Amino acid sequence: MKKSYIHGYDPVENIRLQDQASTLVELLHVDTAYAPGSTVLEAGCGVGAQTITLAKNSPGALITSIDISAASIDEARRKVEAAGIQNVHFEQADIFNLSFASQSFDHIFLCFVLEHLPQPVEALIILKRYLKKNGTITVIEGDHGSAYFYPDSEAAHKAIESQVELQRRAGGNANIGRALHPLLNQAGFRSVCVSPRMVYVDSGKPQLVDGFIKKTFTAMIEGVRAEAIDAGIIGKNVFDQGIRDLYRTAEPDGVFCYTFFKATGYK
Repeated sequence: MKKSYIHGYDPVENIRLQDQASTLVELLHVDTAYAPGSTVLEAGCGVGAQTITLAKNSPGALITSIDISAASIDEARRKVEAAGIQNVHFEQADIFNLSFASQSFDHIFLCFVLEHLPQPVEALIILKRYLKKNGTITVIEGDHGSAYFYPDSEAAHKAIESQVELQRRAGGNANIGRALHPLLNQAGFRSVCVSPRMVYVDSGKPQLVDGFIKKTFTAMIEGVRAEAIDAGIIGKNVFDQGIRDLYRTAEPDGVFCYTFFKATGYK
């Protein structure tokens, strides 16, 4: 069966998402904090990979985390309870069909959500209804077109592009990071500001060699192997060579670079 969500909810993907979150905490979230008593909607929390950091950074805020998947909500709730966090409330909900009253939240937070949506601007417009006047939105996305590495490899680029194409066929956009500024402007947010967050990895950063090159990025590309090959997007030999070459960038003389984009705006 064809998947409609490239970054799925299976156990292996769950582990990868947790590895990604723990590796990128400082880079992506060091400047995300909400005032005590403020209300925050985390839209598309998934298995809670970002929720714990969000809650810990703003222990006095009241966070409502939603996701369309009941299984993901259950997993996220389990993680938050295990961490002893008490300022998060979970609800199963669809971004396009929310039951909250308008202007319910001071802030809205989305991380790695818009890349999966066929209508990202529509989603942003809908979410804006639930923001109070002068409330803020924070959006974080990656951009696979920003990946470059040494040694360079045509096969590795083709393997990455196969994941991009699968996500495109599912209605998403793995290169959406570069588009955050125009998307938020189209949705009517004001004072939009985008901050690129580059992950640069060489042998002098062993924690990132393991946490980002191996367990985050390459694991994500490797995870679509069967689907990309079955769809005829890429040949088996090329894909497998591309994965080997991505792991090769984790060797002592290798280098890997990738850019995330963090955008903020006001209602």
